[in-house]
Amino acid sequence: MLEDMFPLRLAQLRNKKGVSARDMSLSIGQNHAYINNIESGKALPSMTVFFYICEYLNITPADFFDVDSKNPEKMNSLIENLKRLDDKQLDSISEIVKGLVK
Repeated sequence: MLEDMFPLRLAQLRNKKGVSARDMSLSIGQNHAYINNIESGKALPSMTVFFYICEYLNITPADFFDVDSKNPEKMNSLIENLKRLDDKQLDSISEIVKGLVK
């Protein structure tokens, strides 16, 4: 991911969660303008704060960089539920999904 894509991805995921930059900044223990500074390209987070950001968004670092995934938090929740299904149920869900993506 290019350095200029990081702020866009952060804004996309934060907006999907429905929180303000100020609230997110304070929730991860930073000053009120921290996330705004990242999203405006003025700063990048440290690795530690990046992990806090991912934790706050309920995603993995890999999810953050997977720009094809528009809502990784919901995707992860869905996958966790799918893990509980048996083979027949998974086959049924697979057919439903195939029908939806056509």
